[in-house]
Amino acid sequence: MVRAGSCRRQPAGYRPDFARYLIEFPFGDIYAGGRGLDLRSREIATIAALTALGNAEPQLKVHIAAGLNVGLTQEEITEAIMQMAVYAGFPAALNGLFAAGGGICGPLIA
Repeated sequence: MVRAGSCRRQPAGYRPDFARYLIEFPFGDIYAGGRGLDLRSREIATIAALTALGNAEPQLKVHIAAGLNVGLTQEEITEAIMQMAVYAGFPAALNGLFAAGGGICGPLIA
């Protein structure tokens, strides 16, 4: 099992209230309380969105690990990232593939 939380930086030392917002809103309200999408679908959508942003590598790595934890395959993740080349450009997709391939937390996808 990949531990998504082991890679994230801790903003709580700077602003504990902001760290709480970062967890409570997306994970408490959207992920846990949302209807109509299962966790796999939510993670693939999040991976695609973070890839398209092009500047969210730490968050993308966390959600790639989370996607693997909820049953996404390596192929599903890389295909979603590659599809973002059409909508966000090749640099964003390439950066997403680099994020999926490894970094400070080691390889997420072999």
